[in-house]
Amino acid sequence: MARLNVKVVPGSSRDQIVGWLGDALKIKVMAAPEKGKANVAVVELLASKLGISTDDIKVVSGNSVPSKVISITGMDDETIKKAFE
Repeated sequence: MARLNVKVVPGSSRDQIVGWLGDALKIKVMAAPEKGKANVAVVELLASKLGISTDDIKVVSGNSVPSKVISITGMDDETIKKAFE
């Protein structure tokens, strides 16, 4: 299981993975930061990019703040880093 630090910018003009910001992956989503909508958008965007199910991705910490830790089942940290280079 891989762990991924992300910095989420909700309310963006489009959903996109911006790139690495230090050791965190910066992600912009159109969803508002209310009732977990931005978290769902982040999970869906990551699943789409990695070609895996949304069931394999979980927000481990940071549910209500921009800095989050995401766990990804079935992948290791090295594979994740390469996928977003």
